[in-house]
Amino acid sequence: MEPLEVWGGLECTLNRVQERYINQTEKSGHLKRISDLEIFAKLGIKKLRYPCLWEQVAPKHPDHMDWSWLDERLEELRKLGINPIAGFLHHGSGPRYTNLIDPEFPKKLANYARAFVQRFPWIEDYTPINEINTTARFSCLYGHWYPHLKDDTSYLQALMLQTKATVLAMKEIRKINPKARLIQTDDLGKTQSTDCLEYQCEFENARRWISFDLLSGLVTEKHPLYSYFKSFGVSDEDLIWLEENKCPPDVIGINHYHLSNRYLDHRLELYPEWTHGGNGKQKYADVGAIDTGQVEPITAEYLMVEAWYRYKTPITITEVHTRGSRESQMRWLNQIWNQALIARDKGVNIQAITAWSLLGTYDWHNLCTKCEMFYESGVFDLRTPDHQPRLTGLGKLIQELTSKGFSDSPLLLDEGSWQTPRRMLFAVPHGAFTSLIKKSPPILITGANGTLGQAFARICGERNLSYKLARRSELDIADLQAIRKIVSQIKPWAIINAAGYVRVDQAEDERDLCFRENVFGPTNLAQVCAELNIPFVTFSSDLVFNGESNEAYRESHIKSPLNVYGKSKAECEEKVLHINPKALIIRTSSFFGPWDDYNFLTISLTKLLCQNHVSALSDVKVSPTYIPDLVHSTLDLLIDGEQGVIHLTNKGSTTWVEFLRKATNYSNKSHHYDLSLVKDVSLIDLSFKAKRPKNSVLESERFNILPSLDNALERYFAESQKIF
Repeated sequence: MEPLEVWGGLECTLNRVQERYINQTEKSGHLKRISDLEIFAKLGIKKLRYPCLWEQVAPKHPDHMDWSWLDERLEELRKLGINPIAGFLHHGSGPRYTNLIDPEFPKKLANYARAFVQRFPWIEDYTPINEINTTARFSCLYGHWYPHLKDDTSYLQALMLQTKATVLAMKEIRKINPKARLIQTDDLGKTQSTDCLEYQCEFENARRWISFDLLSGLVTEKHPLYSYFKSFGVSDEDLIWLEENKCPPDVIGINHYHLSNRYLDHRLELYPEWTHGGNGKQKYADVGAIDTGQVEPITAEYLMVEAWYRYKTPITITEVHTRGSRESQMRWLNQIWNQALIARDKGVNIQAITAWSLLGTYDWHNLCTKCEMFYESGVFDLRTPDHQPRLTGLGKLIQELTSKGFSDSPLLLDEGSWQTPRRMLFAVPHGAFTSLIKKSPPILITGANGTLGQAFARICGERNLSYKLARRSELDIADLQAIRKIVSQIKPWAIINAAGYVRVDQAEDERDLCFRENVFGPTNLAQVCAELNIPFVTFSSDLVFNGESNEAYRESHIKSPLNVYGKSKAECEEKVLHINPKALIIRTSSFFGPWDDYNFLTISLTKLLCQNHVSALSDVKVSPTYIPDLVHSTLDLLIDGEQGVIHLTNKGSTTWVEFLRKATNYSNKSHHYDLSLVKDVSLIDLSFKAKRPKNSVLESERFNILPSLDNALERYFAESQKIF
């Protein structure tokens, strides 16, 4: 058996909602960036699932085809040595002159396939229709996508017509290229249930195979779903046609996600209303199995073995992707890679796993039914000012797998967040899961008593990242030997410096102490990290700028601090990067968060609720930063291996008084805030000992990672421990 490969996948859904087409390839910008293909090649992938979409080539008339985009891209892939897997419909319903229940749909797709293979006869791998069963369910059973139908008859029509279209398309392709392979994909997630829903569970588990069974001509009178097909109008003639013209896949493609495996539970009171559904006979909640704690999750390995013994056909995991933190994405892919290796040891012919969403995905949180531009990064991250793809830690993992077949990243030693008790979203009793033992070396975090250090500890715990939070009594960062001692003891894989002197006005009288904590300490940490090749992160401030600019400050702006504190941070940046050019320095500003009582917003809102006066600056512009966003993004950038100075603040600038007034618009409407109690003051009125810049707004010329300030405020009130 050939070594296990890594393939690539480009999220390319082009679905229709009412009269609007929603195109992932357009949203990601790949439509205009042929340069993406070269960076894909650097991953070491062998094949690439690629959008050769019918709706894009012939959108208005079946005979009017524009091949120019594909001519250029497919030839470039050929030069790069990447074999494309051509996809004609990706959750699509076809151009406007057809749809999933159009009787002529199969013939029309076959005509497109014929034209395609005539132009590109060298392509050997095809997925004419991605996820036949899933697309039929989402379009004609659940009504999410066009033609927005919600009945079993329409679902089965769409299922049968897509299957016939795939058969006819492959016939046309093989007339010109007899070696062409059908790589048929679908989600094979398995369903489990409470005892009283076992009958529905059996139905779901029979239906999950249906696209492969139909293509293989297996839906006959002996099939468990035969009576279901007959009862909703599928004719014997159509089933016999598929049996006589069967087109079994050359490769079974399993698309596998966190929520692929389902759990059906009749106890509706245990689950939120949005999970409630039913089958016309009985109401039940339909949830991801991993969200309940009711059952041991079914592994991808189990699904591979099951599919192999059912079809005895080579298998590929054709989509591996998860939303979430960077290490979760890495652990999910690495877990499925390892399970594929185990399945191969059991005799299963697993050819590859496919890193899906190379460029990330848009709006899958709403199943691509709305254009909200909600982005999930993937192997590359597009949240850069020019939208040029940036390689992430997930991408580096893929490079390791393609080059040596394994990764020794310490992040992969611990379990994924989906395997921890915290993953259970619903208040359902469970006893199958216990707290996980951390196996990896920790992240050493300094500043145990500070807001930032506490936030890192909290979020590392949530993300199942091993950490050691060091108190000053345990580690004086200005003592180089003390650093070496604790590092030799705990052997961290990374160090995050969240310690420092933060009293801006007192720093004017305590310059030596301020520089000891803000310059000498971080420089010592940076030196030890450089010696041991350990990733290092420390934090800087918006106060390294003098505020004379009318624009937001970017990383390349010249530093010119007005006070001792700002000078300490500016000098810290210079010394740290001089001694350790690989260090990551995060410049940020004006924290607010849901877990501490000492930030401006929490203090001010508490005062207003108590009918007390609040003074807020009206002539100083800032960019407030939501601490959870800052911490999550810093951890992701650390894992990605980013270096140098990066600005991280939530998008948007405001004055302090505007910020407070804006915040009250997002708070609990049952509370009344008397905004007449808010007093506008100017910087000169407060007579600070340390000079402050009138403009310290930050934005990044490198990344646009953090959400908007408005979005952060919504979550601040939702997550705050106080009731505002």
